Formats: sequence, C-alpha cells, structure tokens
Amino acid sequence: MIRIALAAMLAAVAAIVPLAARAQTDQQTLVDRATLTVQELLTKQNTPDARTLLHRAKGAMICPRIFKAGFIVGGSGGGCVLVGRGADGKWTSPAFYGIGSGSVGLQIGIQDAEVMFIVLTDNGLRALLDSQFKFGADASVAVATIGAGISGATTAALRADIVAFSQARGLFAGVSLDGSIISARSQWNQLYYGQPLAGQQIVLQGQGQNPGAEPLKEMLARFATP
Repeated sequence: MIRIALAAMLAAVAAIVPLAARAQTDQQTLVDRATLTVQELLTKQNTPDARTLLHRAKGAMICPRIFKAGFIVGGSGGGCVLVGRGADGKWTSPAFYGIGSGSVGLQIGIQDAEVMFIVLTDNGLRALLDSQFKFGADASVAVATIGAGISGATTAALRADIVAFSQARGLFAGVSLDGSIISARSQWNQLYYGQPLAGQQIVLQGQGQNPGAEPLKEMLARFATP
C-alpha cells in the first residue's frame, strides 16, 4: 500500500512539473514578444508622439499579438503585460493580463495586431488593473486609439487617460477596441514570480522579480528618457 501511494504521488508530481515549466515558458515568451513590440512600435520614424507621451506615462500595457478572425460571428484575443512606473521613473516588473472580445455582424477576414497602451493618468492605470475592464463601457476613462503610422499629437490623445498605438496586418481595416475586455491572469503571475501576487502588488508596489523581465524594463526606460 505504501509503495502504491508513493508511486501515485510521484506520478502526480511528474504530471504537475512539466505543466508549471511550460506555463513559465509561455509567460516568458509573452514578455519577450512584448519587448520586441515596444522596440518595433517606438523606433518607427513616424511615431515620435508615442515616445513623447511615454516620457510622462504612469504605466504601459503591451499586447504583442491580438488575433482576430471572423465570418459573420467574429472574435479576438491575446495576451498582454502591464507595467507601472514609479515616482523615480523606474519601470516595474510585468503583470499578466488577457484581452478578448466577440462580435456579430457582416464581417469576414483575419487580422494580427500589436498594440501598446500608454497610460497617462492614475485613473487609466486603475482601470487597467481592474480584473474585468471593458473598453468603451466606462465613460470616466478616455481612450484614444491611433495607428502606428499616424501622428498622435491630437487633442484627443493629449487629454486621454490611455493612448493606444497599434499596428495591424490583415483584411480587417484598423483596430477596434470597443467591447474588448481586459482580464487579470493571477495564476500566470504566481507561476512567473513563484508567489501569489495581484496586479496591484506588481504594478503599484513594485513587488515581483524575475530576471527575464529586465530586457522589457530596459527597453521602456530607453524610450521613456527625454
């Protein structure tokens, strides 16, 4: 009986460890892709306003790949990371979120988009930290969406709580955020940092350390320095 119990316990451990390792690999892949998205969007010569707004940002959410497909009934989804910026100008480690939406209507096509949300106010940062924030549903949070190839120095962008810079490839024209829901991925935070941490603890209090997040913080610091 003891041997049977021990074998069952070892089998359970063997089943769990690969899942945890794979999950952490998935998280690091998302962080690495987010780093590349920051570099790609902010090194473009036609996005100087994104860099200017980043100088005074309270935080940033990067979604390296929002995949959308539809035929009459459509939907989109992807993973995102949210980082905060302290009073000393240093960026925090990333908290993990997901973004998704669904729609019904006359549509056909496929789209692959990368989006960077530059958070300019505490109100905007609190909204994204919400475990179920829906774009377009909260009238107190102003969001300006601007294509990567269009200058962002507009009244709407400068007065917004959040400015989204996007670059999309595919048959759908532009990137629509209305109706999209941001959802916290608390389990991903725990697996990546080895302890249960909420988004507020990571983004507002600066908790959570993982060497794999350093390139992302360094990339943001590079573009956020005037």
